Amino acid sequence: MQGHPVWVLVADAGRARILERAALNAAWQERTEQECRNAVPPSRELTSDRPGRVVESVGGARHAVEPRHDPHDAAEADFARELAKKLEADAAQGRYARLMLVAPPRFLGQLTRNLGDAARHRLRGTLDKDLVRAPLPDIVAHLPEHRPA
Repeated sequence: MQGHPVWVLVADAGRARILERAALNAAWQERTEQECRNAVPPSRELTSDRPGRVVESVGGARHAVEPRHDPHDAAEADFARELAKKLEADAAQGRYARLMLVAPPRFLGQLTRNLGDAARHRLRGTLDKDLVRAPLPDIVAHLPEHRPA
């Protein structure tokens, strides 16, 4: 396992952390230079103005038109694509040999859908938990090789 680092991406829709273990018996380290944040402003700042209006064909009632997509959902999907692209580039450069993804179920699905071939080939598991704000020892305790049998 020497020279074949293992990465664990711990993420949610707003933040991502990468943990690395350089060898089988080595301690987990957080790669602080790899931390990413997705600053999603409030909805009022994501849309430019009030929703459009429609007039009923009968009578004079007017209704607001709902947007076709939620701006927060779009920002979350963009962040998942950005992270997957970064993981793909790092895999292509050989920065890690194995990968594990830890994220809440919805975001985990978006991440795995967007992974490229190089990152997908190195993917060894997923864990659907929101641990992005947890301290390093708590995250490590949830990883499969550290759970009691």
